[in-house]
Formats: sequence, structure tokens, C-alpha cells
Amino acid sequence: MTGERMREFKNKVAVVTGAASGIGRGLAERCAQEGMKVVLADVEKDALAGAEQELKAKGADVFAVVTDVSKFHDVEALAQETLSAYGAVHLLFNNAGIGSGNLLWENTLADWQWVISVNLGGLIYAIRVFIPLMLAQRTEGHIVNTASMAGLTSGPGTGIYSATKHAIVSISETLYHDFSLVHAEVGVSVLCPGWVNTRILEQERNRPAKLRNPPRPPSQGQQELERMMWQQVKEGMPPEQAAAKVFQAIQEKRLYIITHPEWKGAIRQRMEDILNERNPVLPQMPA
Repeated sequence: MTGERMREFKNKVAVVTGAASGIGRGLAERCAQEGMKVVLADVEKDALAGAEQELKAKGADVFAVVTDVSKFHDVEALAQETLSAYGAVHLLFNNAGIGSGNLLWENTLADWQWVISVNLGGLIYAIRVFIPLMLAQRTEGHIVNTASMAGLTSGPGTGIYSATKHAIVSISETLYHDFSLVHAEVGVSVLCPGWVNTRILEQERNRPAKLRNPPRPPSQGQQELERMMWQQVKEGMPPEQAAAKVFQAIQEKRLYIITHPEWKGAIRQRMEDILNERNPVLPQMPA
């Protein structure tokens, strides 16, 4: 394993992307509860300001940086503002991400460009900007990359999203080995949640104008997919519960964070399909 376990969080510095809502907000609140100094990053200016104000009202040491993780210079600016304010980065939560639901051939090029630029581009830029800084500190640190259960399984209707989340899992595994190779004091975890009660299905609110699709009626497959997903997300795990599982994994220096153990059957089925070279069966998605 790389480094030592991070047992003490008080007065450490955390950076959370996608911090204005959902899992990111849950992580930011947990960081504040642990007595950390927290940098909140999000592309939604008003929601971010609201999160900052609410956390400060609870006595948290936080400040907000409007950040579009799909832009390299925004991620660079986030790192510089963090260092200017607090002088270090100990926990980095690469959490910002967007969803995508449609049959693959019905996705537009704009859909591909947008989801990849946020979900993968944001992680790539954070690796390039933050990891050298964290390694140079020569103190314990940890990175948590938010993937999804869609990064460990495959099913219909979420092709672009699943592709990026599978990539995030693979990148995180490689980071683990790279850190081990150089005996880094920085650890890494990959968060693979099932259904969590977030605003992920409302992601169109943040789509850049240049990547918006022209108005079009949803296909029958898309309608059915959205109906099912809205219900599952509405009844999903509270973000603060997912955040608690993340902090436990950080303390244990554990790579994989599976918040919903009831999904392990679907993961096992996929692995066995691969090993036995058999065609996949549609995974059963637990409620």
C-alpha cells in the first residue's frame, strides 16, 4: 500500500469539485464536520455561493471557487487559489461529473464532447495539476475519484456515461500502482456508488450553449430509461451517507469504495461473463 493511513483530518485542506450539490455537497459537509479547511469548486455560481454561505454559517472554514473542470486553466486557477488561501492540499475529491442517457446511436457528437470533457477532462486536468503539488508536499494525502457502479457494470442506455466511468476506474487503478511504484505518501480511492439522491438527471442546466442539442422529442427508449432513473435517484442513498463511506475508505487506505454492496452480484456476473467468454446478460439493477 502507498503511504500511511490518514487518521487525522482536522486542519487539513480539502478540495471538492462538484461541491454545490449531491455527493460533492455531502463530501464538503463531512470535511467541514471533520474540522478541515474546505475549498468548494463548482460550475454553478449561485448554488456554489449558497453552499459556501450555509457552511460558513455552521462555522466551517471554507471558500468557493467557480470552476469549470472541463477547462484546464480553471483547474489551474483552482489549485493556485487553494495554495494562496491555505498553502497545501491534503484531500482532493475529483467529484464533478454529469450523466448521459440514450441509445448509443442516438447520442449526438455534442453529447459525447460534453460528457467526456467534464467526466474525463476534469480528472485528467486534476491529475496533471494537483498530483505534482501533493507529491511535492511530502506529507500524507489522498485522492478520491468519483466513478459509478456504471464503471463496474454495463447495461443499456448509458453508453457515454458508462464509458467515462469505466475509464475513471481504470485510471484510479493505474494511479494506485503508480503511487506504489514511487512509494508516494499519497493514496487514491475510486468511489463507485449505486443510486444516490442527487441532481444528476438535471445536468442539462449546465450544458454549454455551444454543445446544446436542437429541440427534439425523446425516443421511446429514452423515455423509459428516464422514467426508471428518476424513480431510482429519488429513492437513492442520501449523499451524507455516501460521504461517510468515503471517509471510512480513506482511513483504511482502500482503493475501491462500493457504497451499495447489493450491486456486487451484478459486478460478479460481469466478471464471470468475461472470464468464461460468454455473452453478457442484462444485469439486474437493485432498487
